[in-house]
Amino acid sequence: MNKKKLATAAALSLCAGALTAGATSPQKPNVIYIYFDDLGYGELGCYGQEKIRTPNIDRVAAEGMRFTRHYTTFPVSAPARCGLMTGRHSGHAHVRGNYEFGGHTDDEEGGNMPLPEGSMTIARVMKQAGYATAAIGKWGLGFKNTSGDPLRHGFDYFYGYYDQKQAQNHYPTHLWENGNRVPLKNKPIRLHSKFNLPPNAPDADFDAFTGEDYSLDRMVDKTLGYIKANKDRPFFLYLPYTPPHVSLQCKKEAIAEYIGQFPEETPYLKGNYVPSKHPLSTYAAMITYADKQVGKILALLKELGLDENTIVMISSDNGATANQGGAQTEFFDSTGGLRGRKRDLYEGGIRIPFIVRWPGKVAKGSVCDLVSAQYDMLATLGELAGVRSEWDTDGVSFLPTLLGTREKQAPREYLYFEFTEKTGQIAIIKDGRWKGVKSNMHEGPGTWEVFDLHQDHGEKTDLSSRHPEMISRFEEIIKTEHWQPTLREWEFITPKFLNVPALAPKPKKSQSKAKQ
Repeated sequence: MNKKKLATAAALSLCAGALTAGATSPQKPNVIYIYFDDLGYGELGCYGQEKIRTPNIDRVAAEGMRFTRHYTTFPVSAPARCGLMTGRHSGHAHVRGNYEFGGHTDDEEGGNMPLPEGSMTIARVMKQAGYATAAIGKWGLGFKNTSGDPLRHGFDYFYGYYDQKQAQNHYPTHLWENGNRVPLKNKPIRLHSKFNLPPNAPDADFDAFTGEDYSLDRMVDKTLGYIKANKDRPFFLYLPYTPPHVSLQCKKEAIAEYIGQFPEETPYLKGNYVPSKHPLSTYAAMITYADKQVGKILALLKELGLDENTIVMISSDNGATANQGGAQTEFFDSTGGLRGRKRDLYEGGIRIPFIVRWPGKVAKGSVCDLVSAQYDMLATLGELAGVRSEWDTDGVSFLPTLLGTREKQAPREYLYFEFTEKTGQIAIIKDGRWKGVKSNMHEGPGTWEVFDLHQDHGEKTDLSSRHPEMISRFEEIIKTEHWQPTLREWEFITPKFLNVPALAPKPKKSQSKAKQ
């Protein structure tokens, strides 16, 4: 067993015995993991945001622990969810890109690359420990009739979007509940069209891109109902909510709270998603409205007496949007001064907010600089639930850090990232300090940049010429951590798998043999 697996096993065994002994105890903590979509590192008040109001999430941070060096697994949606759920980093994950089936319209709905049957997931681990398990929000890892159905991966209940293309519309015609299509009171909206509204278009023209049922409202209704129905048993609730991922759509009353505060005389009228008359106000409103839903969850936990025994975690699938659909992340300083955005392996694309609140266990108002990743969640929650590790994971449990015993925290040498989309990129963070980024690998072998994150978190100064020894170490790590991917088109690192022509068709039978 290598050092990484030994560290993981040691971390998982720290308090497994004590927790296992109480496996059926009602004192076992509930876990709620809220996973926002494209929420940037700097878009919450507790991370320095000054223009968008997030009082409820800020309260979670004030009453718990705020991580400053927490990373996603991938800088885009579907593979990030795969890494989170399965505890695999991006060199080992089954899903390594937004590989989509079907189209955007209802009749073309087809989902994304599915998880394979039998994958070890967080939900499966929690279910083994006696938890009720539910996912409410955007799944993105397979359609209902595939091996990726969440009900095949440890979840007892699912409500929301299977298909992440459908989730780009916050006023869909339907959502899904345990494989059943649930109609909503909304008309079809065709995304990615050229709408060509004139600059002086009346409000009524923009009303065509809204509806009666805002999807987040419906998902939160199901969330609150699930908590009430399972208040007498331990539950794991995974909430991959869709805001603030574009399209820019929010409820009128939420947008009205911001109109007039930002310089947006010219509405966003171009294609891609849907036009918004007040793009800055709408983007801010999407985050603030999502924050209010967090407040509803916290209030219900308090009302039901579950507050003290429920762990609330809040994070994001990747960095802030790359200014798609009219979003203007420069205006809001959405990256908090970090370089890059979604689809980049620079810090702005992969360093994400992460907050944990557990009254009486996690220190109030604490700030943690532990270098950690979302693929650590399986090991962490496995240890929390008292399930001994019998599976292979790239993660390391950070439960000791949460409980204030960081001296017992299992060490790690590096975090590893690769991403085939965009230009073909690799990133490695070694010893929490040195970061290597290698880009443009679809065009050739690429060139390393080296940054000292202790001195340069904005990745402005390339130190590669001064630290050739780091480049040598990074190349060694790639050889260990990169596995051949599921799809050939995801391969951009291993030479023997690159530029291989498709299998030649079988030769046709000769006419003489055919006659025989």
